[in-house]
Amino acid sequence: MKPKKPTLEDQLAFIATQHEVYPTELFQALIEAKEQGKAVSVSDLTVEYRGNVTTQAIFLITKDTKVVAQFRVPEETLARTDVSFDHSMDTSKVRKEIARQNPAPSHFKIENLRVGMKKINVNAEVLQTAEPAKVHTQFRDNAVVSNATVGDESGKILLCLWDQQINSVHTGDYIEIRNAHVAMFKGEKQLRLGKNGTITVLEKPIEN
Repeated sequence: MKPKKPTLEDQLAFIATQHEVYPTELFQALIEAKEQGKAVSVSDLTVEYRGNVTTQAIFLITKDTKVVAQFRVPEETLARTDVSFDHSMDTSKVRKEIARQNPAPSHFKIENLRVGMKKINVNAEVLQTAEPAKVHTQFRDNAVVSNATVGDESGKILLCLWDQQINSVHTGDYIEIRNAHVAMFKGEKQLRLGKNGTITVLEKPIEN
């Protein structure tokens, strides 16, 4: 049985993880490079459109003149507006690359969080809480969700809170978040607790 060929989303997710950029930024760079007919930079990567073979566009990604990847993308894929990298960021290949780059410090600074990271710990202050909203999920009706903005001296990020978690924190609290993972939602990075994540309100700030 032949191994499954990686999708474009899988390829971009792995490249993005290796070079600390967002896969959505890489995908947008492909579109811009083809539309503009010139090289587009994303962080320290250069994305170049090299022409078409029938209905497939050829792209070259380099870093400091060294080839990172070259692949073909169907034009219909470039025209899609529903491309998602959530699943691709959760593949074993990407997880191994993230683990290789991040040997699990005890706590992360917010500026160092990247989409796809799992089982991370963060100390932060609750800067703002949003009004809870009722939503329908595939598992049950009438769940309640809210996003809190949390921050440390390096930056800030959204923290997704569900149901009873919502009332566990308030603006001004210093909290420890454990076993969270980082996802992308509507173009913004977000900390999610999942089944194993926890929040503890601290009596005072703890130095990372």
